Amino acid sequence: MTGEPIELGINCELVSGAVANDVEPSSDPLSFPLQEMVGFTIDKGDGVATASLDVDERHLNPHGVLHGGIPFMMLDTAMGAAVMSVIPEGFWCTTIDIHTRFLRPCGVGHISATATVRRAGRRVVHVDAIVTDAENREVVSAAGTFAVIDIPS
Repeated sequence: MTGEPIELGINCELVSGAVANDVEPSSDPLSFPLQEMVGFTIDKGDGVATASLDVDERHLNPHGVLHGGIPFMMLDTAMGAAVMSVIPEGFWCTTIDIHTRFLRPCGVGHISATATVRRAGRRVVHVDAIVTDAENREVVSAAGTFAVIDIPS
């Protein structure tokens, strides 16, 4: 190590100042650019949400199986949507932690990540989720914790 700074290519001012700079959330609370790029859909109900995806070759790792980042992203999104369905207006949620277990490999085909709120407190919400494949086999399981935060004014 030379002790010289490393350029990461991230505009930290923009990232850390997004809310402070009055960046508005999407007008469609169930859609965002990453979701559109990957190609999954989201359905939510009261305390539950499901993200669904038809896995194709662009979602696979070099070994020909689903890249682990895809189901993790879907779990995080479904968990966040489930949390948002149970918290009052005027609040957002953010992920504190997600413990993930990858149970079996998955290839091309349909997958669904279903999240269910286990316990909703005023400031912390606990969520469980699973990803299943087209044969309804459990591919990934997860437990997450989300913070409930005031929307900055």
